[in-house]
Amino acid sequence: MQKYIPQRGGTSRRAVLAASLAAGAAVALTAVGAPAAGAASALPSAGAGNPSDDWFAAAPRSVRPKFRWWWPDGLVDPAEIAREIDQIADAGFGGAEIAAVHHSVKDKSVLDTAHHGWGSAPWREGVEAALRQAARRGLTIDLTLGPSWPVAVPGVTPDDEAAAQELAHGRVFVAAGATYQGPVPEPVRTAASGVTRRNLLAVQAVRVEPANATRKETGLDLASVRDLTATVRDGALAWTAPADGDWVLLSHWQRGTAQQPESGPHSSPAAYVVDHLSPAGTAAVTGFWERAVLTGTVRRLLRAAGGAFFEDSVELETDALLWTSALPDAFEKHTGHSLLPYLPALVLDKGNQVFAFEAQVTRQIRHDFWETVSQLFNTHHVTALRDWAHSHGMALRSQPYGLQTDAIASAAILDIPEGESLGFKNLDDFRCLAGGRDMAGHTVLSCESGAYTGSAYSTTWDRFLRTMGGAYAAGVNQTVVHGFSYATAPGVSWPGFAAFSPYNGASGYGESWGPRQPTWRHAEDVAGYLGRVHQVLQTGSPRADVAVFRQTGYTATGIGASWFTATGVPLGWTHQFLSGPLLDLPGARVSDGRLAPDGPAYKALFVEGDFFYGSTPTLALADARKLLGLAAAGLPMVLLGAFDQALTPGVPDQGETEQLRDVLARLLALPHVTAVTDKAAVGDALAALGVAPDARYATPSTLLNAHRVSGDTDFYYLCNGKHAETVKPPVATIDHDITLRRTRRGTTVPYLLDPWTGEAARIGRYTEDGDGITVRVTLEPGQATVIALGRPGLFGDRNGDSPHAVGGDAERVLFTARGLAVRTTTAGTCTTELSNGRTVTTTVPRVPEPVTPARWQLEVEDWRPGAGPTSTEIVRRTLRLDALLPWSQIPDLADSAGIGRYRTTVVLPSDWTSSHGAYLELGQVSDTFRVTVNGTPLAPADRLHPVVDLGGRLRSGDNVIEVEVATPLINRLRVAQPAVFGAVARQAYGLTGPVRLVPYVQEVLG
Repeated sequence: MQKYIPQRGGTSRRAVLAASLAAGAAVALTAVGAPAAGAASALPSAGAGNPSDDWFAAAPRSVRPKFRWWWPDGLVDPAEIAREIDQIADAGFGGAEIAAVHHSVKDKSVLDTAHHGWGSAPWREGVEAALRQAARRGLTIDLTLGPSWPVAVPGVTPDDEAAAQELAHGRVFVAAGATYQGPVPEPVRTAASGVTRRNLLAVQAVRVEPANATRKETGLDLASVRDLTATVRDGALAWTAPADGDWVLLSHWQRGTAQQPESGPHSSPAAYVVDHLSPAGTAAVTGFWERAVLTGTVRRLLRAAGGAFFEDSVELETDALLWTSALPDAFEKHTGHSLLPYLPALVLDKGNQVFAFEAQVTRQIRHDFWETVSQLFNTHHVTALRDWAHSHGMALRSQPYGLQTDAIASAAILDIPEGESLGFKNLDDFRCLAGGRDMAGHTVLSCESGAYTGSAYSTTWDRFLRTMGGAYAAGVNQTVVHGFSYATAPGVSWPGFAAFSPYNGASGYGESWGPRQPTWRHAEDVAGYLGRVHQVLQTGSPRADVAVFRQTGYTATGIGASWFTATGVPLGWTHQFLSGPLLDLPGARVSDGRLAPDGPAYKALFVEGDFFYGSTPTLALADARKLLGLAAAGLPMVLLGAFDQALTPGVPDQGETEQLRDVLARLLALPHVTAVTDKAAVGDALAALGVAPDARYATPSTLLNAHRVSGDTDFYYLCNGKHAETVKPPVATIDHDITLRRTRRGTTVPYLLDPWTGEAARIGRYTEDGDGITVRVTLEPGQATVIALGRPGLFGDRNGDSPHAVGGDAERVLFTARGLAVRTTTAGTCTTELSNGRTVTTTVPRVPEPVTPARWQLEVEDWRPGAGPTSTEIVRRTLRLDALLPWSQIPDLADSAGIGRYRTTVVLPSDWTSSHGAYLELGQVSDTFRVTVNGTPLAPADRLHPVVDLGGRLRSGDNVIEVEVATPLINRLRVAQPAVFGAVARQAYGLTGPVRLVPYVQEVLG
């Protein structure tokens, strides 16, 4: 098979194959390059080396958001599959990920897994139909590696070498001087159903040491561990405890876990979860695909429309200790120590540690064990699956967390690491994966987006956008929307099959977007917005101010960085997390004081104690040597804590602790390395080292930023967001100056890029100081925008070297087709100070007063259950409103859901001229909306700041304004399916205002 090679230019083989498929031509698998997944985009040129006018506006399919597309296994119709691809394409999305998920179906027999299970011929025919239509429409299709999650395939049984393994322990306490004679202690937890084989790994005797006990762990003496395995005869042993204390006999049994993928069965025979730590487990997955799925037709179609194989979060379930046969040998190879004497400190019972040695050595043992597990997972699972995916021209996208493994290192291995808005605690979880992605030189960090517990059919795009805004600032640049359900399944009710709803008899989680939802009418607006955000955040190379070193590379923990998370981010600082393996990557070099100078170009490295092991100041000797090398090459560093007395994270070899402290003493002696003992001193330490953030805020705020550089153009994504969904108090409006560092040394001007409309406009008022450009930023909660710093003439700008405003009291200054202008909503005189030294005075004698429409006509399409589970009856009605109220407070609409068109007429004065315009302030509106003025549809408006600039579309006399609003379905489902949705409160949807038309006057500066 042709190797996967990311492309950065030219015509891809995928485009050629897709074009051939669309024309119905036969496609030959010739030796051409692999699909361009995860490659950073550059600014395309149009004339004189400038970006094309529509680079931002027309975001291509490759960066558009995708859907998680839930199927009831193989119980699908190829014709319906093709229709749903068209629905996704018509709404402006870029692709879908096929996943077999049907938690809502309680009676699994109706899915006929014997004939229509995952991996069956009907399932494969559905996949072929999806790929074929996707190729025609320019979409990409991702495929989960198994049904549901975790990764599992049919044909694996619980007793197989390839199946997920556990190490279960048994125990018997023996008093001092007493004799135990009997069977080897049985495991404290019985084996799962289907497990018939087990292997006795070891039997040990260990003396109880109360001084080492914790609140939940029995203390043991490491020096007393005795291996009794050789004394076992026919499953029994006899042993007399020494008289120096009480003892415990421990048995360690290896066996399968018999875990099946979520909400199965999905196939016949049933699929069992594979061993994620061994070559055998991966071979079972790839072998099944090669034998049962990857027919010649599927291979050909994947080359045309395939994107990535996908693995969901690694949720391996066991009441014992995760295990694989190679662990003892791998542990000894990694650490130089035998694993068996350490087993008592590792055994688990329902996720809880049972025994402990002395605290420090226990911490070190556990660190070494999970670091070994991490190496096995990243080698035999992540790397092996990635290489196999490449052999088929596919990328590997994965959520590499759920185990106690180095997810930061996993993110560097993967083509596309992925996080999730539901399971991640806060933005630092995304920053962990972003660090791995960027140090490895990859481009995409994906996110499973918009899953909310108990919110089926009540999720608003408003909520979705508020959730995701901060994630984009933390490194996310691909959105996989959760999700899009296949139309139907046996026994479902209106509005059709939904993967997670009902869930245990109630409203589930995750949304089922698509034509069944009234808001789908405006989905193209959301897809366009997200695509433009992705376009910016996948362009060029990333920049982050500081790398935070993590001794333990976990994510999905919510653990942040001292000072930076709580204090630095509100000042404009950005940071990412690195773990030890990333320092071995080719990009881990220093140039001009920057780590990974081609991106992320960190200006400093921050090291603190290991949060996951009591915040102890630890460093592996090999990592300390790497840090010394980076610092010697000129990288500034700040160390928080007593690193002059640092310990090794794992069990040290003879003299290793002393070697570590010697290396750290040399590190701390360097002039650009600073040690602090108080986290409050970190900011001052950075300033003393000459390190400052790329974005500096005039006042601490909830503004978040992400910085990318393409050539000599800087892009800053800005969002008024929050660190986590649960942060209190809620985010408020921000309005303050920010200073942005520029890369370009010549004339540089700022542009405001609107992700909703695709418009890119040169900013009319700003100041310059050295390499910084200061602009004013005003954003509502959750709202986002993009500022670009580049040469004059970008994005179709025609203002050349025209002067700009640097001061004055004008309400707004902007560039127009006629030159620099001021805009005001109030009469009076204002002054504008220009960059060429001139001061211009503008007098506006009169501005019409704001207008509040008094009456509205509301035409409603009320969506109700139709004759079948996928059919919708639409009841139309017209109401006249003297006041705007949510539908839930209008008697005729209290239980309605659908689309409403609000229409009103506004009369403007006879002296209304071309210098006049107006803002339409919509106030509260839920959920999605579009505005039409005098019969002309306007561009999409910002969902989180519903104020529309009507520009020159108004005229003197009568003006008809129409606001079309679409709602979620929940208010109708409350009464249509009360057993499932009746407990959900009525939601306040519709246009509730207050609505105002605010006129302005715009005058060009002379």
